[in-house]
Amino acid sequence: MDDRELIARAKLGDEVAERALYDAHVDRVYRLAYRMSGREELAQDFTQDTFIRAFSRLADFRGDSAFATWLHSIAVSVVLNGMRKVKRFRERETDLDDARELGVESREAEPDLKVRLRRAIDGLPEHGRIVFLMHDLEGFTHEEIGVVLGIPSGTSKARLFRARAALREELADFAEEWAV
Repeated sequence: MDDRELIARAKLGDEVAERALYDAHVDRVYRLAYRMSGREELAQDFTQDTFIRAFSRLADFRGDSAFATWLHSIAVSVVLNGMRKVKRFRERETDLDDARELGVESREAEPDLKVRLRRAIDGLPEHGRIVFLMHDLEGFTHEEIGVVLGIPSGTSKARLFRARAALREELADFAEEWAV
């Protein structure tokens, strides 16, 4: 069953359909919440809050965009509001290495590079950091990001360009040893 059928059934109160929608989208929502918050317990809370809000507003979903896009716009809102409440935007302590493995083999970077990269990402302006995380780390398209953030896709591309440029500048001294 596809999302449209599951949504129609969930709107009628079908808990099995709600569970199927949850199962289909929870991993991607969690990863986005984790990358934005930097803390597993916050990401879990934000993921739960996202689905609670989404299912309570499911009747408002018109299908103008993909369900995943609509859901991720809720997730971004939940995380940003939640991070403002806990006032930890710039005080992340958890390494991205602590995130659950996704079965993708990765190259081990030097510890100093990991710390500098995390700091460089944290140091990006909020709008650039969110676009960078969503596009380069989570694989969203610029069109999806535009819908989620309520901006034109061209703005998403420009923000990503500026974020990458800032990261290149901040990490320039590592470029030679990591270029291989």
